[in-house]
Amino acid sequence: MKKAFTILSMVIFGGMLVYNCEPEPDSLGEQLFLDGAAEGNEVAYDVIAYNMSNNDSIRSDASKLGMATIGAFNESQFGKQKAAYYTQLRLPAYDPDFGAEAIVDSVVLVIKPTYASDSVTTVTDENYVYPDGAVPAKQVMNRYPAVKYGKTKANGGKLTVKVHEVKEFLDGYNDIAYSNKIYEFDQLNPIGSKDFDGFVRSIAITKDSDNASLFSSEAGFRMLLSNNLFQSKIIDKKGQPELKDVASFIRHFRGLRISVEQQDGYLVQFSPSTVELLMYYKSLDTGATAKTQKKYTFSIGNGNVHIGNYIYDRAGSASQTALTGNKDTGDLQLFAQAMGGNSIGIRFPKATIDKLKMLYQNEKAAIVSAKIRMYTDQTAWNKYPKPSLMTIVQRDLDLTKTAGNQVTTNFTEDLLKLSSTPNFAYMRAYALDKNPAYYDFTVTQSLKNIVEAKPGEEIDYSNKYFKIDMGNFLQSSTGNTFAGYQFTSRAFSTDRAVFVGTDSTNPDNDPSKPYEIKLRVTYGKK
Repeated sequence: MKKAFTILSMVIFGGMLVYNCEPEPDSLGEQLFLDGAAEGNEVAYDVIAYNMSNNDSIRSDASKLGMATIGAFNESQFGKQKAAYYTQLRLPAYDPDFGAEAIVDSVVLVIKPTYASDSVTTVTDENYVYPDGAVPAKQVMNRYPAVKYGKTKANGGKLTVKVHEVKEFLDGYNDIAYSNKIYEFDQLNPIGSKDFDGFVRSIAITKDSDNASLFSSEAGFRMLLSNNLFQSKIIDKKGQPELKDVASFIRHFRGLRISVEQQDGYLVQFSPSTVELLMYYKSLDTGATAKTQKKYTFSIGNGNVHIGNYIYDRAGSASQTALTGNKDTGDLQLFAQAMGGNSIGIRFPKATIDKLKMLYQNEKAAIVSAKIRMYTDQTAWNKYPKPSLMTIVQRDLDLTKTAGNQVTTNFTEDLLKLSSTPNFAYMRAYALDKNPAYYDFTVTQSLKNIVEAKPGEEIDYSNKYFKIDMGNFLQSSTGNTFAGYQFTSRAFSTDRAVFVGTDSTNPDNDPSKPYEIKLRVTYGKK
């Protein structure tokens, strides 16, 4: 099961740290503090923070989908989210020979949700009888709780998982797909249905006579699919064009849709590469007089189309009116959600930059450290887990362009220029076990470029802003650097949270409102 955690562990990089203590200044400029060379001061300044709508849609094809998500979660702040998953399947080899008089015994779909490996319950049955041949055996079953996000006790902790046959071609592996598209499927006739009780199980069955293994399975959730469908679509098509090559097959059997029946509950995740589809059947081998059982393993992991489907209903939720924010004066509350939900935009107001420029020019106050500090909303978001992973990028809007994309995106100046600096972190999270938690995003170099620019090299920051999202940057194949600003876990992160935003009517540093989002600048005076 450790493989299922690979994509999640891969995203944790030195650029993001979790703390439960007060932050220290960046090493950038720390020489100003050495040997009493300067007096350090930290001052909070206003920013303009606002909600950014992503139209509840995001790229969720195989190149973006590190984890597949199914489930439903409905709560007052973000409304209802339902997550389903589409996947193709392929034959391990084409034009297969199943033998004579082949009959399907069973078809088993295995998905392997992420689970808490350190919490296990073991049940041993010493008197188990293996059904194929009535063999006396011992069965050992280990049970682990799956990792869930949402209302884990809703519906008695159960979700009814349903599998449908996809009726619409899912395109190719390298094609782009978006999360809000619903591909046609046979809604009235599921080919499989089973309750998931929130746990995954591993099974080991051994003979009593010699302790030889009869059956074993990794921890997962196993469910039966329709024998008739696979008999007619696979076994009975032996020797026919539908099974001759991959192009014909993925148009003949277009894929599977995995979803849940409930409208509320929790979300659960699994790695698309670990899903298994097994067909057990009996057939006559050449020269034999009795049928023997065989197992046929479909290719359903890497190399197939995988698409996450996320559908939202915001009606009546607090975020309903916040989907399009006020980038001029900011929003009182900030709603950030992965999987196509809102982002957060942050701009430097002119008044803040003017104050810092005056300090720099008149008092020789050099910026040592600059952070955007953002608190979770104590009232709106105190029941659910607080995110530990977020991303920040810088964006530039070029209004002079009349065609093409007017917005360019990149890592922040700090990530581009300072990531190799000792102790550098683009983000630090604090007090995640408390209410409120808060987050510091490093913007030191970005701010210095604006405030400390030489005459004639001033930067026009009026159309520059930061964009904060749930998820984390993914690492490159070498594991030493980020793959790129566009490679993040946002397409499959389940995180969401409500933060305290900008109050344009609030005087600077009003002690009665200590959690308003602020730019916190540490500067040193010679």
